[in-house]
Amino acid sequence: MVLLRRELGEALRARRLAQGRTLRQVSAGAAVSLGYLSEIERGEKEASSELLGSICQALDIPLSQLLGDVSGRVALAESGVGAAYPLPVAGVSAVGVVAA
Repeated sequence: MVLLRRELGEALRARRLAQGRTLRQVSAGAAVSLGYLSEIERGEKEASSELLGSICQALDIPLSQLLGDVSGRVALAESGVGAAYPLPVAGVSAVGVVAA
């Protein structure tokens, strides 16, 4: 079964890491505790829409872009392919950010 909170957390972590940002930096920008943000990224907690908006603002990405990432991850997981293959984030390679 696909857990939306897990897919959302993985998408948030991928975006944060693609920017080379720490949990501390993003949590400060989103005005959320570092521990809570960590739990969201690990799929242990569900974030409210307001909190997701704050996190996206701290990451400087539109909420729609994050939700698009999550939609792709859910589709892969539902197809049975997603568990073994993480969905890449645009501009990010397996080893880091791809030069534009």
